[in-house]
Amino acid sequence: MENDTLEHIEHAEHAAHAAHSGNRFNTIVSATIAVLAVVAAGVGSLETLETAGAISAKNTAVLLQAKASDQWAFFQAKSMKKNMYELASVATPAKKEEYEEKAKRYADESSDISKEAKRLEHESEEAFHEGDHHEHRHHILTFGVTLLHVSIAIATISIISKGARWPWYGALALAATGLAISATAYL
Repeated sequence: MENDTLEHIEHAEHAAHAAHSGNRFNTIVSATIAVLAVVAAGVGSLETLETAGAISAKNTAVLLQAKASDQWAFFQAKSMKKNMYELASVATPAKKEEYEEKAKRYADESSDISKEAKRLEHESEEAFHEGDHHEHRHHILTFGVTLLHVSIAIATISIISKGARWPWYGALALAATGLAISATAYL
């Protein structure tokens, strides 16, 4: 990200040098380049935030899934104990009531654990979908900021070619397209 910031400053410096050439059109193109560099930096920052959001949400999804897996393992352990006490109640009629009571307790605990595991799985799915949403935005913003960077490069052709207007018009069209595409990430 640091290199992106420096790149935008470099574009602005080149634009400032061209503005001092005395050519009014070059001054307009230079100002356009400076504005596009700032806009590209802003869109690039949004892109970075979406990347961070995607990574964070996906990490949360994995953590919640691991917790759900732990709950399912705990559920299985309680279910096995319940089954053992049910078998013991049949095999040992003298302690039938005691064993049935313990089997019921483990069945009740298993039910609560199962509910918690399902809740964690649901939260994990939601976090995963949130990560996908951030990732989708990131891809759109990447395309938009790329178009903005290309528009900056094309605009400089107007200065290099000593005032040719078609590159500047093309750069403006490309920049507008990049901004429009970037905006769709949040619609």
